Amino acid sequence: MKVVIVGGVAAGATAAARLRRLDEQAEIVIFERSGYISYANCGLPYFIGDVISDPAELTLQTPEDFFARFQVTAKVRHEVTALHPERKTVSVRDLSTGEIFEESYDKLILSPGARPTQPRLPGVGMEQVFTLRTVEDTLRIRDYIRRKAPRSAVLAGGGFISLELAENLRRLGLELTIVQRPRQLMNPFDADMAALLHTEVRRHGVHLALGHTVEGFRAREGGVDVLLQDAAPLHADMVVLAIGVTPDTALAREAGLELGIRGSIVVNDRMETSVPDIYAAGDAVQVRHFVTGEHALISLAGPANKQGRIIADNICGGDSRYTGAQGSSVIQVFDLTAAATGLNEASARRAGLDVDTAVLSPMNHAGYYPGGTLMTMKVIFERGSWRLLGAQIVGYDGVDKRIDVLATAIRAGLDAIALKELDLAYAPPYSSAKDPVNMAGFLIENLARGILHQWHLPEVETLPRDGSVTLLDVRTAEEYGEGHLEGFSNLPLDGLRGRLDEVPPGRPVYLICQSGLRSYIASRILAGHGYEVYNFSGGYRFYETVTQDRALVEAASACGRDRS
Repeated sequence: MKVVIVGGVAAGATAAARLRRLDEQAEIVIFERSGYISYANCGLPYFIGDVISDPAELTLQTPEDFFARFQVTAKVRHEVTALHPERKTVSVRDLSTGEIFEESYDKLILSPGARPTQPRLPGVGMEQVFTLRTVEDTLRIRDYIRRKAPRSAVLAGGGFISLELAENLRRLGLELTIVQRPRQLMNPFDADMAALLHTEVRRHGVHLALGHTVEGFRAREGGVDVLLQDAAPLHADMVVLAIGVTPDTALAREAGLELGIRGSIVVNDRMETSVPDIYAAGDAVQVRHFVTGEHALISLAGPANKQGRIIADNICGGDSRYTGAQGSSVIQVFDLTAAATGLNEASARRAGLDVDTAVLSPMNHAGYYPGGTLMTMKVIFERGSWRLLGAQIVGYDGVDKRIDVLATAIRAGLDAIALKELDLAYAPPYSSAKDPVNMAGFLIENLARGILHQWHLPEVETLPRDGSVTLLDVRTAEEYGEGHLEGFSNLPLDGLRGRLDEVPPGRPVYLICQSGLRSYIASRILAGHGYEVYNFSGGYRFYETVTQDRALVEAASACGRDRS
């Protein structure tokens, strides 16, 4: 059996290694357009910032290493230019010599990945305008920085690559501006959680131009003007386009394979395309979203590697199935860690689901143990069924651990209440006896049992201030004095029982505190005395961060750049 693989990075290299482990006699050939195989895409920004200093560390395998261990022939700088399913061959161009030849196959695996999205804009292709996807891209950017010593850069796009690159370019001392058409960074996160990231990015001196569209580039004064729609141009010494990625599926389209959303390759759960003996995996394929069951594009290394393994199993006579992706991801944003899994609130609502959320701010480990830090968790679930739909966490230590627990719970089909039952490891340096994930489960159980009723940030502006409801802030007088919601009176928790006569009977009571915990305790006191009570989800700290961020975004929209 002869297997030809188009693309030798995540899915392609994984499929090749798994094929060899299952079949010692198979002939396996990889064609990779770039000069490298099995390289670490996710590490590229860190090489630019000198966190990774040796370029050899970016390549997990060389063609020589791959052949020595797996007897797989990996031909780099070889571009597959056409597929011929009718005769089971592919056309290949040797980019070093220009030679064109055909290669036969019994089974063909397409792992072409995705290419950086490059809109047809004036000025794309200038020396100072870069994309970042391959090792060659990385070397080009690093070489430019070393030769030209740029002092400023504009990053177009606000996703994973852009934020990782921002951190590394700031480490090199560049002044940065991130331009993003949506009014937030990191679309996997809801806008309220993204506000926490905006605050961190600004704190490290990065300017934000959110809600702006890039219209082109123009050379000026040795640098480049980034032309914005309805705003003044931004001038910088260099620009990196990180607007997103597009499935690289021209070969599949020309060969007549069935295509799906955004031109991605349609595959079944065995990763088989519409053409017999052709499989596909990675960023180029359309998958099923595990939570909604809808078609999705999820460009992450974890799913790509799993898909490559599944293809190898099936080529070798197995029956492995891909059950879908849920978009679990984590990113370092300067000193913060941000992680997400499943649906965010906005996407759940777009999917037509009746959703509610729980926002809480637990410590990463026992409060009495030194060095504890807060994390902000947002858990999304379906009303009535309490089905766990997704989660986002922003914080410091322990964020990755908790998102992985929540991702596993979604995969296992647990409802949100069941989070309280998870038996999680505890020692003071690592967690609390009631882990943050358990705390989310306790909170949601209280909602399910009617012990707790919530109100949310979008209701702040619509709450009546006419005396028909009672608005109470149960923080200390000092905290209240540093800032509070309009119309809210201060009645500290620790004196509440002795001052119940100050809470008018017969009116709903809306409570707020710093994180939501003290106001929950106050809600139980008041409910025990017959009041109808609602607790603010997330607390004043969360409200203040989100509203301050929104004000800065609005101001930036007016002038073209956030100068905070």
